[in-house]
Order: sequence, then C-alpha cells, then structure tokens
Amino acid sequence: MKNIKISVLDQSQVARNSTAHQALMDSGRLVQLADILGFERYWVSEHHNFKLVAGTTPEVLIPYLAAQSARIRVGSGGIMLPNHSALKVSENFGMLATLFPGRIDLGIGRAPGGDRLSAQLLNPANTFSEKDLYQQLTDVKAWLRGEELPETVHEKVKAYPIPEIMPELWMLTSSGGSAQFAAHFGMALSFAHFINPQGGPEVVAMYRDSFKPSAELAEPKVNVGIFAFCNEDEEVVANWVTDFDYRMLHIEMGATGDILSLEEIKAKEYNPHERARIAWNRSRFIAGTPDVVKQKLEALADAYNSDEIMIATWADTFEDRKHSYELIAEMFYKNA
Repeated sequence: MKNIKISVLDQSQVARNSTAHQALMDSGRLVQLADILGFERYWVSEHHNFKLVAGTTPEVLIPYLAAQSARIRVGSGGIMLPNHSALKVSENFGMLATLFPGRIDLGIGRAPGGDRLSAQLLNPANTFSEKDLYQQLTDVKAWLRGEELPETVHEKVKAYPIPEIMPELWMLTSSGGSAQFAAHFGMALSFAHFINPQGGPEVVAMYRDSFKPSAELAEPKVNVGIFAFCNEDEEVVANWVTDFDYRMLHIEMGATGDILSLEEIKAKEYNPHERARIAWNRSRFIAGTPDVVKQKLEALADAYNSDEIMIATWADTFEDRKHSYELIAEMFYKNA
C-alpha cells in the first residue's frame, strides 16, 4: 500500500443563505485546518460568471491563504492561462514565490473557467489555440526562470521579481490534451477525475511514457482530483448525495439562480435524461462512511498509480466540510 498524500481543491462555493465574504473566510479557516492536519497542498480555482462560486481570482486569494498558514503548499488549480497575459501571470507568481518561498504552486489550465463570452471579455485576443498555449507556456517558464531566450522578447523584458525558488509547475487536464503539454514541458500533471471520470488512468500512463525531464522536475509527478464527502452518519451522507446530485445538474444546465432547499430537492421528480446524468455524475465523487471512503480513495490512487489525491469537498455547513476532511486525515495521517 502506497503512502497516500491528501491535498485540497477549494472552489470557495457560496452556501445557502450565505455570502461570498463568508465563503472566502471559510477558505481561510479551511487552509489553517489543512495545514494542521498535514495535507500536502491547497489549491484554489478560477471560475467566472457563476454566483455560487466566489473563487474568481486565485492570484488574489493565494497570498491571503498562504499568510493564514505556515507549512502547506498553496497554489492555483488553476490559472486558466488563455484568459491572461503570460507576462502578468509570471509577475504574479514570481511575486508569490518570492513572498512565500518553497510554498507556491502554479497550476495551469486551458479551459475558460466559465462561458465563452466571459473568456472573450477577459482576454479579447484569446483564440484557445494549441499554438498560442504552447507559446504562453514557453513564455511563463522563461520569465519565471529569468531566461534570455535568443531572438525573443525575453532578451528585453523580464518578469520581476524573479523568484529564488521556482513555483511548482502543474498542468491540469480532464481529457488528455493538456497532458501532452505537461509531458513536453516537464511539468507535473493533475487529472480532474471530478470533471471526467473516464479515461484518466490511460491519460496519466501516456503522460508518464512521454515525459521529458526539465530543470524543475526530473520525473513524472501526478495527482488526481475528486469530489468527496465523509461522515460517520449514513443519513448525513445520503442527504449530501441527494443535494450534490442536484447541484451538479444545476451547474450542467447553466442555471445561475439559487439552489433549492434539501426538502425541495427530495420532492423533485427527475426526467429520464436527468436520471441518466445523475448516474453518470456519481462516478465523479466519493461519499460514504470512513471505511467506504478510505477503500474508494485507495482504489482511485491505485487506478492512477498516484500517491496524491486532491479532494474538493462542498458541504452546506462549514462544520460538515471540516469534519469530512478531519475524518479523511485520520485515514491517511497517523497524527491527525
């Protein structure tokens, strides 16, 4: 049995009858807990034009979270690079790595993090082409390293401050295309099983086979992301599953309004298409009592041949969310 490391993906979701301010304050409390429990890293996401998610700007939230903690690595899961200037991303993360040396991760994604109109407004020059992403990744690595690439803009422009310790560089993927970039550039890879529960182990195997060592990473490095919830009370787990089934449908259908109450969700009748989506979506999360969750997390790690699982846990109360992470810590960290 491999020694499994646990990390946190925090989307700063706004709970029922709550506010974005409270969601972000809860993120501050959660990173302190993850730090104490011995978790490996704490990532925050970039989402746009969705009122139930407060996490729109990882580069702003990361320094707050890093200042609230002492040991844990803090980073982006991820910066949606096509939405941004490569120079500005390099300046932001060079600054973060200078402020918090040895604790910053730069996780990069290529999706818009929302709808295409929002992406167009964030970066009107965005084409979502692989050629442009390749150039952006080349530029970010060069600027963070302080390199002077011959006959390029890097001879004249630097992204200051150049950090003494590079951020860890990760590519996020849910389909496989970005895994090829990770392998080519010698970056670590995070597979989003919570987005796409099919084909992940094959993508990871391809990444390992194609990996080219870089100055930052000598060997392939992989983690896998999953939604998860743990509680000793089976009724609490059942209510969470009922609620989360609806929430995932709500997001998929592009709904931007408020979430129904649990009682309203329980009374809801789903059509055949919705029931099929619910069945498929259940492979995107793990929920259960401690024994069940531990077994399923170990099986997930084995399937991906990874020793790190990144867990995103939504719950309507901070206490349920906190308790879930505490139970998971007890499974894998002896001193939790």
